[in-house]
Amino acid sequence: MMKYLIGGRDPMRFGAPYGVPFGVLFALAALTALLLLSGPARAADDGIYRQLNLFGDVLERIRADYVEEVDDPELIEAAITGMLRSLDPHSSYMPPKAYRDMREQIKGEFGGLGIEVTMENGLVKVVSPIDGTPASRAGMKAGDYITQLDGTPVMGMTLAEAVKKMRGPVKSEIRLMVARPGVEKPFEVKIVRDVIRIQSVRSRLEGDMVYVRITSFTEQTNSGLESAMAKRKAELGNNFKGVVLDLRNNPGGALDQAIAVSDAFLDKGEIVSTRGRRPEETHRYNAKVGDLAQGLPVAVLINGGSASASEIVAGALQDHQRALVIGTKSFGKGSVQSIIPLQGHGAIRLTTARYYTPSGTSIQAKGIEPDIVVEQVRVEKPTNNRRHSEADLPKHLKAEKKGGAGAQKLRNNGNGNGEAAEKPRDFQLSYALDLLRGMALLQRRNGE
Repeated sequence: MMKYLIGGRDPMRFGAPYGVPFGVLFALAALTALLLLSGPARAADDGIYRQLNLFGDVLERIRADYVEEVDDPELIEAAITGMLRSLDPHSSYMPPKAYRDMREQIKGEFGGLGIEVTMENGLVKVVSPIDGTPASRAGMKAGDYITQLDGTPVMGMTLAEAVKKMRGPVKSEIRLMVARPGVEKPFEVKIVRDVIRIQSVRSRLEGDMVYVRITSFTEQTNSGLESAMAKRKAELGNNFKGVVLDLRNNPGGALDQAIAVSDAFLDKGEIVSTRGRRPEETHRYNAKVGDLAQGLPVAVLINGGSASASEIVAGALQDHQRALVIGTKSFGKGSVQSIIPLQGHGAIRLTTARYYTPSGTSIQAKGIEPDIVVEQVRVEKPTNNRRHSEADLPKHLKAEKKGGAGAQKLRNNGNGNGEAAEKPRDFQLSYALDLLRGMALLQRRNGE
C-alpha cells in the first residue's frame, strides 16, 4: 500500500541533477548528508562522513579503472537502488519512467484506447473493450486480433511493448490493423486516444445479494463502490439482502481509498492507525456515520493474494464485527510506503510506518485470519506448491508478538488459491452467499 508524502520535510531537496561533474555530485551528496544531521545527531554520526568518503573512493576507482567506460548516473542509481533494497522488500528506487507509471496506476487513469488485451500466438488479442471508451466507440470486439500498430507488425513485440505503443497522449491518433474471426481480410481501425479510467470496481447481482469485486485501490475505487452499490440496490429494491465484498488477489493501493471503503460499511469507530518511528507520526482514522449495506449482512472474501490496503478493509470490518471474513489467510503486508519525489529523477518508495487494525493488532508477516477458513476447490490435481507470503520475503519487517484472532476451519480439498469470482465453481463465493442468506433470514425472524 502506498501513500503520497504530504507536508513535513521537503523531499525535493534530495535530488541532484545528472550530467554534472562527479566532484560536484559528490559534494552535493555530502551536503545532503550534512543537512540531515544537526546538533547531537551530527556529533553521534561523525562516521557517516568517513562512509561517504569511502563511497566516493570506490566510485572514483570504478570510473578510472573499470575495464569499460561507465555511465555515472547509472552507477549512482544502482547505489541508491542497493541502499533501499537493503532495508525491506517494499522500499525501492523508481526511475522517472517507473515513477510516471506508478502515478498512472495509483491515479487509475491514463491516455489510451480502452481495451483489455492479452498475447496469443504472437499477436495482441482483445479480451474486452471497455464500455464508453475510444476502442468501444470504434467498434473493437472481444476476440479481435491486432496485427499492426501504426504500420509496425505486432509479431515479435512483448505484450508490455505493445501496450506501451497503444498508450499515448490524449487526442493523438493510432492506426490498428485488425484481424477478426469470420471476416475474410484484415482491416484498419483508426482510434483517437482519450483518458482511460481503470475500473477497479466490478459488481453484479447474485440473486438477492450484491456482489462487489475490488481488484485494486486506486483514486477511483471509493466512487466506483458508491456507484456500484447505488445501481445494484436500485435494481433489487426491497429484495436487497446483503453484500459480498471480494478482495481476493487484491494487492492493495492507496491508503485513503482503503479507509474510505472501510468507512462505507461502518457507522463509527476506528478504521486503522499508522505508527512511524516517532510518536508524533501516529495517525488514527475513524469512521463517519453511513452504511452502504444498510445494516444488512456483509461477507468479505480474502486469500493469500489479498495484501496491504485490502487487509486494512478486512481487518477493520472483522474487528468491528461488521462482516464475516471468509476464505484463506491474507498475505500479511502490514507496512505503509510513502512515495517521495526526487526532483527530475523519479522517486523513492520508503517504508515509513506500520499499520494496526482497530483492535491494535499488527498483521505484518502474519496476515488476517478469516473468521471461517474456506479453501477454494480446484478441478485439476492439487500441487504441493505453496503460495508465498510477506513472511517469505527477505528482510521483511518482523511480526510483533501480539496474537491474532482464532478461526473456524472448514476442510475441503484444494490449495487455498482464490479463483476469480467470474469463473465457474467458485466455492468460496457460493459458501459466502449461502451464509449471508441464512443470516438475513435470521435477521428478519428476529425483527432486526
